[in-house]
Amino acid sequence: MALLGIANFLVLVLFLVSCDLKFLTCTETITPTQFVRDPEAVTSEGGVFKLGFFSPPGSADRYVAIWYNQISVVSVIWVANRDRPLKDSSGTVKISEDGNIVVSDGQNEVLWSSNVSGIVTANVTTRAQLFDSGNLVLQEIDSSNNRTVSIWESFGDPTDSFLPSMEITNGEGKQALSSWKSSSNPSVGNFSAGLDSQNIPEVLIWKMGSPYWRSGPWTGLVFIGIPDSSSVYLKRLTLVDEKETPIYLTYTVVNQSFLSNFALNPEGNFVLKYWDDLKQNWDISWSALNSECDVYGTCGSFGSCNPKSSPICSCLRGFKPKNIEEWSAGNWTSGCVRRTPTQCERTNSSLEIGKPDGFFRLENVKVPDFAEWSSGNNCEALCLANCSCIAYAYFDAITCMIWTVNLIDIQKFSEGGTDIYIRVADSELNYNRKKKVIILAMVITGAAAASVFTFFLCRWMAKRKASKELLLSRGKKSNRVYSGGNMQVHEIKNINLQNLPLSTFDMLVTATDNFDSSNLLGQGGFGPVYKGKMPNGQEIAVKRLSRASRQGLQEFMNEVGVISKLQHRNLVRLLGCCIEGDEKILIYEYLPNKSLDAILFDPLICHELDWRKRQSIITEIARGILYLHRDSRLRIIHRDLKASNILLDEELNPKISDFGLARIFGGNQDQAKTRKVVGTFGYMSPEYAIHGRYSEKSDVYSFGVLLLEILSGRRSTSFHPDDQTLSLLGFAWKSWTEENTAAFVSPVIYAPSDEIAILRFLHVGLLCVQEHMRDRPSMSTVISMLNSEILDLPSPKAPAFTSTQADVKTQQDQKHCSVNNLTVTIVKPR
Repeated sequence: MALLGIANFLVLVLFLVSCDLKFLTCTETITPTQFVRDPEAVTSEGGVFKLGFFSPPGSADRYVAIWYNQISVVSVIWVANRDRPLKDSSGTVKISEDGNIVVSDGQNEVLWSSNVSGIVTANVTTRAQLFDSGNLVLQEIDSSNNRTVSIWESFGDPTDSFLPSMEITNGEGKQALSSWKSSSNPSVGNFSAGLDSQNIPEVLIWKMGSPYWRSGPWTGLVFIGIPDSSSVYLKRLTLVDEKETPIYLTYTVVNQSFLSNFALNPEGNFVLKYWDDLKQNWDISWSALNSECDVYGTCGSFGSCNPKSSPICSCLRGFKPKNIEEWSAGNWTSGCVRRTPTQCERTNSSLEIGKPDGFFRLENVKVPDFAEWSSGNNCEALCLANCSCIAYAYFDAITCMIWTVNLIDIQKFSEGGTDIYIRVADSELNYNRKKKVIILAMVITGAAAASVFTFFLCRWMAKRKASKELLLSRGKKSNRVYSGGNMQVHEIKNINLQNLPLSTFDMLVTATDNFDSSNLLGQGGFGPVYKGKMPNGQEIAVKRLSRASRQGLQEFMNEVGVISKLQHRNLVRLLGCCIEGDEKILIYEYLPNKSLDAILFDPLICHELDWRKRQSIITEIARGILYLHRDSRLRIIHRDLKASNILLDEELNPKISDFGLARIFGGNQDQAKTRKVVGTFGYMSPEYAIHGRYSEKSDVYSFGVLLLEILSGRRSTSFHPDDQTLSLLGFAWKSWTEENTAAFVSPVIYAPSDEIAILRFLHVGLLCVQEHMRDRPSMSTVISMLNSEILDLPSPKAPAFTSTQADVKTQQDQKHCSVNNLTVTIVKPR
């Protein structure tokens, strides 16, 4: 008996080990002899998804659903019996006698079925399999020829979620999304989403059958009505048009372990979600509806919506409100009507025909609904020749879009969209021409008065300049090296330009295609940065001083006077400059991977920076800083080290850039003080942010913040006041003192095999961000610590700026305060 009891116990243990304790999961397939009873479940082969029974929050009803298996929040992506829930736990999922997947209750009443007809014969059986893509597939197995065919799949009958490799077709077909009725009721709600491919394909959301939102036409690369559709989040969307199959929308992800999906929520918003392992919840990276203008037809026919205007609706040029009382009251749905009939309308009436119609251009818009194709590249002539044509837009070099019905759902964007040309009577164009003439006359009059004033001002300034130059020729230095103080504009050309080539402005205009916006790489306090190509084929980055930026002028002088004298593999290389008229331009080597923050903080591509690469980036940045502090001919304090100022080359090797705020120290100088604190909050050391004192230890502090950002994958400024959470430094200190490194380190790089090395780098980062500068190591010591040349590291003290948001609010509410309230200096032992 004892042996029998032991044997039964071992059988039970083996059963529990092979099954999920929570849902008793033992298989990835459902067969005619193997079915699932509540609360059992089926798990995909790789464990990514699970199929079983669940109850939504606030409901006791039971549904058969598929959800993510490896995350802490039950996140359902598909529901079978969404309109016929089970009222108890008697449900079963099985293969029925006719070969379908069915959900039945305790009385064997079928509540849901895959509903495929004529699939079971003498040689044919079926089974259902759950794949790691989240797709539940019903397979037909023919034993006579050993053939397996998919005959039904949940991806072909979706609910509210759109997953990678899923195909969404037109809204009238079965492959369209439908929202839940509410967060606790997965039955079919008021909203659906799919493709409208009657004319030019576009994505639509319908509310009870009527358009509620639309994406605008698909160009082959982007949707015209989504200004950020070329972003990293949406650029993997693809619309496939094949002759053999209907048009469908799909998307892919580079990293299959990165969990993301589109979802149509009960409120009718189409959102892109991704799972944040650090926060343990879903974040929204994009949403379709962000303002009232995104709702279909908010401004009615011939109305344009701009969320940045007040009121948001306005009539197009040549049109007036159809119902002025409703329009004035904020109800714009009645739209607008023409103020003056077009030539075609006058031809069909007794009105004088007059001059031919014209077109006015409306820039950067989501074009109206009901666009039609029209072949030919002269869109204006095609539209003028067709009296039904109300507007046109260019689709590509050989195709036009035209509109022959009322223009509805136009939205104005600050950037993105496309231009549309709207037909109006010639008198409407002349009306605006007359306004322009009046404005031009006023401008000319004002310009004449300004010219007289400028003439006398220039004479006065010329005299003053002459006197200054006389003084300079008598006693001022004519060629001084910049050493940290301000320099005047006339001194720029006196900077030592040894070994720094000068380029002409015309050459840079040609290289950047006249500084075309398509070549814009970024925008800073200095001014815009453009990509260019020299005549010899060399790619360059062109940094152009903004004329309105006084800070940019100082940066220019710093960059030329400082970085031109530095040579190191981890510093960006200055190739030349241009000083011509009012133009002051710097020319750098072009680095294709842009800045570190563009990859590090992007949840879709941050996996490209694995632990080995991040370890290398941290070490090489440290070497670059050490060169600035000790090994270069000049002793440089950078003062603005941050992720966006670290550029990456083709092999993701880091190069420190942007020396606009750098300062040169003398050989015996340890620190300096400034009255004007400049830099980036979150990276500034406390002595610099509060007292204006900077030194090598200021750069050490900034490097420590950067190191912690690279380890965690989070920005130092990512903790918002409404989070009631610690700063990044506080979070790092809390994780360190609680010996919970895994909570802080990005899951992209965390692995038990690398834990010791990661822990050492975290230790060094905390040493660098200690509150008192005397406690921070030098950069040479930092490199020795990172390379394990120093084995026994000192225990770090609490970093600066570690107060929680709640603490800060409490301090702000007190009547008396001091700068000491900015930090918490209690040291917790490890």
